Amino acid sequence: MSPTRNRHRLTGLAAATLVAAAAAPVTLAHAAPSATVSPTSVAPGGRVALNITGCGTKTGRATSHAFGDVQLTPGNLEASNLFGGATVYNNTPNGSYPVTFECGGAGGQQITLSLNVTSGAARGGLGGSTDSMSRGEIAIGGSLVAASLGAGVWIIRRRRTHPSA
Repeated sequence: MSPTRNRHRLTGLAAATLVAAAAAPVTLAHAAPSATVSPTSVAPGGRVALNITGCGTKTGRATSHAFGDVQLTPGNLEASNLFGGATVYNNTPNGSYPVTFECGGAGGQQITLSLNVTSGAARGGLGGSTDSMSRGEIAIGGSLVAASLGAGVWIIRRRRTHPSA
């Protein structure tokens, strides 16, 4: 191969690499942000966590008729995650409410999710995950407690009458 032909190939390869490198940041900068509202169902007066990623800015906000306007703050130095929290108004009627996330100031990228407001207290933890107990379940639990107390008394009395060496 001639040196001229090699030079043309290298020049073509360098030009293709330059175009690909220049296009990559543009593609990343225009990627759509993603957001979450957690939990997605909440009772009036309950709290929700708000998170948006992919903004590329250090400021953002989330707005909803269920809780108003919340400023989001960076979760790390690169500002790849913006976080915030909100309390749903106590007098919010049941229903689905849009939550609009916005990157940066007015006119920034937006994404909208929905938040369901339901009546009643939020269920959580072990106490909120059980509805009710039947009489049979209460009787079984009571007998187990009585048996464990009886076994404890028997062990203590046995130790008093038969001391160890």
